[in-house]
Amino acid sequence: MDQKSLFSLILAAVVAIALSACTPSQISARERLFLDVSLEFVGEAQLPKMEYKGTRVGGLSGITYDRDRNIFYALSDDRDNARFYTLNLTLSSEESPRIEVKNVTFLKDERGNSYAQGAIDPEGIALTPRGTLLISSEGVPSRKIDPFVAEFDRQTGQYLTEIPLPARFLPNQPIRKEDIPHGVQENLGFEALAIGISGLIPEDPYRVFTAPEFALVQDNIDHNIDHNIEPNPEVSPRIRLLHYVINPIGSPLLISENLYLLDPTSEGVIANGLTEILALDREGFLLSLERTFDGIEAGAKLFQIATGGATDTSRIATLKGDLSTVTPLRKQLLLDLQDLGIVLDNLEGMTFAGRLPDGSPSLILVSDDNFNERQVTQFLVFRFQEKP
Repeated sequence: MDQKSLFSLILAAVVAIALSACTPSQISARERLFLDVSLEFVGEAQLPKMEYKGTRVGGLSGITYDRDRNIFYALSDDRDNARFYTLNLTLSSEESPRIEVKNVTFLKDERGNSYAQGAIDPEGIALTPRGTLLISSEGVPSRKIDPFVAEFDRQTGQYLTEIPLPARFLPNQPIRKEDIPHGVQENLGFEALAIGISGLIPEDPYRVFTAPEFALVQDNIDHNIDHNIEPNPEVSPRIRLLHYVINPIGSPLLISENLYLLDPTSEGVIANGLTEILALDREGFLLSLERTFDGIEAGAKLFQIATGGATDTSRIATLKGDLSTVTPLRKQLLLDLQDLGIVLDNLEGMTFAGRLPDGSPSLILVSDDNFNERQVTQFLVFRFQEKP
C-alpha cells in the first residue's frame, strides 16, 4: 500500500470515528412523546389534629397555589360544612415544610346561603387566572344530587357560575328517550381538576381539565387483575377526561373528551382512582395522581400524560365494548411513591408551588385524612424539573 492510500485509509477511519461520536444515542418513539421531567423528594410535614374557628381542620382533598399572594387554598371535603382553608406553607431544602392555617372560607350557593348538609361533596380546587376558584363536587347520586364544576369568589366563597357537564356524567339527567343507567358512581365523581394557562393577561382564554375518580356507570367493566401489565383497554378502568376552554365572553366550550386508562391494580387492592391532575406549562401535557388502598396501606403513583393524538370519546355511548379503534391518553410513570420508603396516607391533592431556596420549582401533594384519628394530613414536597 502506497503512502497516499495509507493516508486516505487513516483519514476515513478518523472521520468515521468522529461521526459515530457525534451521533446521538437512539431514543425510542415513546421517549420522544413525553417531556424530559424529573421529581426529587424534598421532605414531608404533617398538620396536627386541630380546630380552627369552630371547624375541624382535615379532609383536605384538593390544594391550589396562589402565586401572587404566596398562599395556598386547601379544600375540605366535609359534606356537612363545605369550606376551604387558606394556608401558609414555608418551603426549605434543608428542613421539613412548615404549615400554618391562616383563614377558613365557607362556600355559598347561588342564593348566598351556606350549602345544606349533604348537598355538596367538594373534592377538587384550582385557582383561575382571574383570581377566582374552580371547585368540583362529586355529587351524591344516592340523594339525587348531581356533580358539578363551579366558579366561586376567592374571598367570600360565593357561587358565581358553573361549567356545564355533559348529561352522560349526570346520573339524574336523561341522555336519550330510552334512558339507561349512566353518570358518575357514588363517591367516585369529579375529583381531578386542573387549569391550563397560556395567555398573557387574566382576561385571556384558559383551559380546564376535569375527570371523575373512576369509570362512569355506563363504562364500568369487570376488569382482570394483573399487576405486571401495561395499562390497556382490556384490563384498565376507563375514565373520561374533559377538556374545556373558558373565554371572557360566551359559555365554556367543551373541546374534547378523552379516554384515560387507570393503572391495573395488584390483588388485594380494594380502591383505586384518579384523584388529581395538573397542567404543565407546555400545552398538551398533564401530570396525574393515582391513589390505591388495600385496606391497610395506601399507595400512589405520579404519571406524565400526553394528550396529543387521543381519540375524542364524546360520541361513544359506552366504553365497555371493543376499544381497538380508540387511542387513549398516553401516560408515563414518573414516580411510584411507595418507593420513597415513607408511610403514605390518602393522597388526593396536588399543586405546583413556589420555588425552593435553590430556585427549583416545587410540587406539593396533600392527603385527605377522612377526619379519621388513625390517619394524618400529610404534605409531601418535591423538586420538579423540566429540561428544555
